[in-house]
Amino acid sequence: MSYEFVKYLRQYVCNTLGSMIEEEMEKCISDQNQSEDSGYDTVVQHVTKRTQESKEYKEMMHSLKNIMIVVVESMINKFEDDEIRIQERQKKLQNEKSNSYCTDNCSDSDSSFNQSYKFCQGKLQLILDQLDPGQPKEVRYEALQTLCSAPPSDVLNCENWATLCEKLTVSLADPDLVFSDRILKFYAQTFTLSPLHMTKEIYTSLAKHLELYFLSRENRIPTLSTGVDITNANVIRLLKKVRLLNEYQKEVPSFWIRHPEKYMEEIVESTLSLLSVKYDQSHLVSQKILDPIYFLALVDAKAVWFKKWMHAYYSRTALLRLLEKKYKSLITAAVQQCVQYFELCETMKADEILRHSKLCGNKQKNFYYSGQELQYIYFIHSLCLLGRLLIYTQGRKLFPMKLKNRKDSVSLTDLLVLFTQLIYYSPGCPKTTSAAHSENYSPASMVTEVLWILCDQKECAIECLYNNTVIEALLQPIHNLMKGTEAASHCSETALIHVADILAKIASAEEGLILLLYGENVNSSEEENPTGAHVIAQFSKKLLDEDSPIFSGSEMLPVVKGAFISVCRQIYSTCEGLQVLIPYSLHESIAKAWKKTSLLSERVPTPVEGSDFVSSVSQQSQNIMVWEDNLLDDLLNFAATPKGLLLLQRTGAINECVTLMFNRYAKKLQICRHKKFGYGVVVTQVASTAAGAIALQSSGFINALITDLWANLECGRDDVRVAHPRSTPVDPIDRSCQKSFLALVNLLSYPAVYELVGNQELPNKAEYSLREVPTCVTDIIDRLIILNSEAKIRSLFNYEQSHTFGLRLLSVICCDLDTLLLLEAQYQVSEMLLNAQEENMLETSENYRDFIIDGLSVERNHVLVRINLIGGPLERILPPRILEKGNVPYPWPMFSSYPLPNCYLSEVTRNADIKQDNDLSKLLLCFKITDKQTEWIENYRRQFCKMMKTKPDIISGAALVELLEKFVFHLSETSSECYFPSVEYTATDANVKNESLSSVQKLGIKMTVRYGKFLNLLKDGAENHLSLVLKHCERFLKQQQIPIKSSLLCLQESYTGHDWFVSSLFMIMLGDKEKTFQFLQQFSRLLTSAFLWLPRLHISKYLPIDIIESGIHPVYFSSTHYIEMLLKAEVPLVFSAFHMSGFAPSQICLQWITQCFWNYLDWIEVCHYIATCIFLGPDYQVYICIAIFKHLQQDILQHTQTQDLPVFLKEEALHGFRVSDYLEYMEILEQNYRPVLLRDMRNIRVQST
Repeated sequence: MSYEFVKYLRQYVCNTLGSMIEEEMEKCISDQNQSEDSGYDTVVQHVTKRTQESKEYKEMMHSLKNIMIVVVESMINKFEDDEIRIQERQKKLQNEKSNSYCTDNCSDSDSSFNQSYKFCQGKLQLILDQLDPGQPKEVRYEALQTLCSAPPSDVLNCENWATLCEKLTVSLADPDLVFSDRILKFYAQTFTLSPLHMTKEIYTSLAKHLELYFLSRENRIPTLSTGVDITNANVIRLLKKVRLLNEYQKEVPSFWIRHPEKYMEEIVESTLSLLSVKYDQSHLVSQKILDPIYFLALVDAKAVWFKKWMHAYYSRTALLRLLEKKYKSLITAAVQQCVQYFELCETMKADEILRHSKLCGNKQKNFYYSGQELQYIYFIHSLCLLGRLLIYTQGRKLFPMKLKNRKDSVSLTDLLVLFTQLIYYSPGCPKTTSAAHSENYSPASMVTEVLWILCDQKECAIECLYNNTVIEALLQPIHNLMKGTEAASHCSETALIHVADILAKIASAEEGLILLLYGENVNSSEEENPTGAHVIAQFSKKLLDEDSPIFSGSEMLPVVKGAFISVCRQIYSTCEGLQVLIPYSLHESIAKAWKKTSLLSERVPTPVEGSDFVSSVSQQSQNIMVWEDNLLDDLLNFAATPKGLLLLQRTGAINECVTLMFNRYAKKLQICRHKKFGYGVVVTQVASTAAGAIALQSSGFINALITDLWANLECGRDDVRVAHPRSTPVDPIDRSCQKSFLALVNLLSYPAVYELVGNQELPNKAEYSLREVPTCVTDIIDRLIILNSEAKIRSLFNYEQSHTFGLRLLSVICCDLDTLLLLEAQYQVSEMLLNAQEENMLETSENYRDFIIDGLSVERNHVLVRINLIGGPLERILPPRILEKGNVPYPWPMFSSYPLPNCYLSEVTRNADIKQDNDLSKLLLCFKITDKQTEWIENYRRQFCKMMKTKPDIISGAALVELLEKFVFHLSETSSECYFPSVEYTATDANVKNESLSSVQKLGIKMTVRYGKFLNLLKDGAENHLSLVLKHCERFLKQQQIPIKSSLLCLQESYTGHDWFVSSLFMIMLGDKEKTFQFLQQFSRLLTSAFLWLPRLHISKYLPIDIIESGIHPVYFSSTHYIEMLLKAEVPLVFSAFHMSGFAPSQICLQWITQCFWNYLDWIEVCHYIATCIFLGPDYQVYICIAIFKHLQQDILQHTQTQDLPVFLKEEALHGFRVSDYLEYMEILEQNYRPVLLRDMRNIRVQST
């Protein structure tokens, strides 16, 4: 009909407009031949336009409209006549039916045949009669064929459906194979096309038939001794029925939730009733008749049906309720089968195991399953069923359970121990469904799969797996192998690999890691009962050092090594795990194995073309390369923690490890299969050290990062096709550049900046190519930050966006005061910004110039205030980066020269001396008491804590000076409290007066004096006094330093940054240089000086030579290491936020500690930080940082969501934080962690690895 209509329209258009269209085309083509622009599209567009504007077209449309109106009216009239006729015919048929048959109530929507065929009750009764067994075969076949062709819904809605269902159930047992197959076809068709309430009836009838079939002793059901021959006709028919049942079991969960619950419960109960069928047999097990569960296991070995039924709460609730109340025997039988299989494996001798494995692997036996194989398939089914059951709380409540011939009940722990033992004791893989899939059905791999699933469920893993009994069962063969007992010979390499995979999964979860590290009893002795982590580390070390004959010469040995090192990697990539594994020196063993493998890869002979030797050499070379990369990856994971990074640098493999990381990062490969997050934390840790920064640069990581940034910020490569123009950025830093911005923020710590930028001049070229892409940090500073020439500005496609990016980056990295001083000393950053502001002014009248307020001038103003003013949250005011609504969009005054406008200086109370308090007098009296040394120290500390909690403001000014002087003097005179030896120093001011300080130190002095004068702590002349103090300190510390040859810039001369601790102390001492230096000489003998006064241990002779060569300060590998460890335990949400953000707490803490919290805390809190660490111990440095993170928890979580956590932590001051408010919390931390922390801090001189 539609085709004829289109045909008519086309003919009509051709007749009406055809000649006109041809004329227009000829005219248009001739016109275009005379011009240069031509083309088919142009001709078509022109002709179409002329045609639609023509008179003929309008007349045609009017005529066509009239014709269509007539046609449509005629069709409507005909349709109404047809409807009346159909209704009369239906009424007549309905009357006839009511006279001869019962009314058919089926819904039209349920049948696909109801327009042409109605299945009535008389027809169904006829089919029932014809299906009677007494009828001839042909009659029964025809009746069944009629039934199959009828709409299923019509059949269901007939009154005789229940009778028909019973008849079909009986007919399923018909000996005629063709007839029973046709009934199964009807069942399959019903399952596919019918609604649930019909398929439920069919399913339950099929399940009932099978249940009766197995209960009947007349049927020839195979036994275990005879096995199952699947070429046997009876077996084929039985398997078809079970297979059909199983297919429906796997499909029905997808739609039964849309129907009443009773339907689902009937299906579940009929299934469980069938599977619970058992025979009362008194004869031997070998003569046992096979139960239905064996045949279900044959068609669904991994119990997929049970997995799907347990997935949804809707069906799981009913299933578990029925299992608990009526069908618990089904679960008991599954447990019994697992126990029996294990006992079989345990009793089999080695030669029997070998013979059994060969038998099961025979590919010619495709049509016969022996009794052993059937038992194994049922075991696999039981294993998968139990594994799925244990995931859920109600499923675990079914345990413990009583088994036949067993006195004790089987608990959850017993079952898990049984599973782990199956990994070691089970023989080679029997055949299941096909030889091709035999490996997937091996006992070890199946148990491993089940245990992995249990590990993924936290609640389940804690209840089932995380206990000493299960861990000991997993580790028992390792104990045997290490002791060399006879039982060790039964453990294969494959089994060990599976166990290692399970242990790695356990170690990747926090609860599992704690269990492996400390066991269930944290206070137990490691010597008497070593925990899992110790056993794994010892075994891994033996494998790596090859000092054990275990599997010597085996091709699988590297895989076993790799699997167990992977477990260790999960442990030592955490701070607490590394502390436990440090005594085993795994980093040395792995590095040794890597160097050996690296030499082997160089010695692999070159394959000769045409030789049979080629393939073997190629495979050998590939295996060696994979093993080499795995070992480097294992070493790289040490860099996840500060102390681990120190160990990695000691191995000398950091460059190769970082190169491997960059290669994997470039290929978008996952860092580790058990890690939830990527490379961010590792990169941040590595970038926090000088050697790490050099490794990142040499690997190409920094180059790739900057190239990627430039592609997003400015332009991509020449060969990139631009499909559409990029959208104009709305945010100061476009979303496409946000990731690169954060990566640079994480990368540019002061140690990295000094190595990458130190002593390097800017290119400052006269001309820059538009396609000249920066490749290093110096280029970024030159092209994005210090835009001091027209050539640089013209070289940028997006000048404002790119320069804003550079200014934002400068703002963040200059929050590290050492970085600020370095950039100021080398590149005069503030002068460049002031000049730019000067150039951004407009003459509004003859004698008045005003600043142009735009995005860049606002950014520059913010940066200038930030880098010029020092102070905590209440001591300085930073102008916002956004404009305000109203007539004055930016009320903050801009400037192009110093000093800053007064509006940026806070009006806080400065150096308000407080009269001496009674409590302070009591504190000072402690020094006159002549009791035992430990008593007066503890008494003094107790009084200090009391004052800090009640009157913290007293501890400031002259009172603080007196307290510090007396306390440090008494400690330095107490030999037990001195950590470093006394050093004789005789230089005078005249001796050091002519010595020079670095430009960074000079700028630092000016900054300190400016801050001190703002606080009314320093007076005129303070600059010279502080300069003398720093010169004395430098000479004093040089006496305790040793020369060292290193490629690192930070080790080639004196301390590279400014001495913020000495500057702070100078301000505390109110600018008294004699008091300051005398205090420092005494303080230098105490352990606390190593962690508060960072230059104290710069290339110091008191440190081991390898630590000096690493360039890593003890504050990093000790203090920040424990900050991360305690943060994970005390404020886990914050620790997780750091990992999600790809940022390491150690980097920001190192920055805070290095500059004594300047710009982050107000001056009085800086004093309290220093006083607390001196009075209460160096471990309080760690506790204060933990308290800060606890204070910032909500802000940190919020900025994790907005994906700017590193920027927030570096730029924002610590608003509202007071040391005294958290002193009680820090005392609790001291009680819990002091022994461990102080022991490690005291070990820095002989750091054990």
